[in-house]
Amino acid sequence: MRSKPYSSVEQTRLNWDVPGLLAGVDEAGRGPLAGPVVAAAVILDPRQPIAGLADSKKLTALRREKLYDQIRAKALCCSVAEASVQEIDQLNILQATLLAMQRAVAGLRLPPALVLVDGNRLPKLAVRAEAVVGGDAKVAEISAASILAKVHRDRWCAEVGAAWPQYGFATHKGYGTAAHLAALRGHGPCEHHRRTFGPVAALLAAKGAAP
Repeated sequence: MRSKPYSSVEQTRLNWDVPGLLAGVDEAGRGPLAGPVVAAAVILDPRQPIAGLADSKKLTALRREKLYDQIRAKALCCSVAEASVQEIDQLNILQATLLAMQRAVAGLRLPPALVLVDGNRLPKLAVRAEAVVGGDAKVAEISAASILAKVHRDRWCAEVGAAWPQYGFATHKGYGTAAHLAALRGHGPCEHHRRTFGPVAALLAAKGAAP
């Protein structure tokens, strides 16, 4: 059964007893002022359980890195995808997030029979999908996806932070911290900033620059 695109799904209607492979999907980077939004899709191998899977936000950076390597090594398959800053500014962050999720599922080398997506919105998919509010704490596959997405984006922040040290991306991960906002005021936005996000758009408007 194909799910209605971009729809909310009631928890009471979830039916996970579907024969075939189960994929979990989650994202990282919806809130920051800079960088891509990242989505991951994971199909775990029940013969190779991974201990300690949890919502990536509740894990230390070191624990996430260790689990990232285990997921990559033990999962039946996994995929990480992005929607760029340009796509975020063109589509809006919700649609760009759904696009990244769609790309992540499409990147799986094995076709899932059911996709469980963290949250209350679904991307357009050619397979059955269900939205799971708080799924990163309830479903191991979604927990694994949240870890892959978070580590991938954090590594992007570290890499870009080395090239643009004046912004401190490696520290604040692109979020609108006081230090980041001060750097924006002092240096203006760089090519990695989301020009439609409030603080960046306001700065550009104050300087008379095109969004």
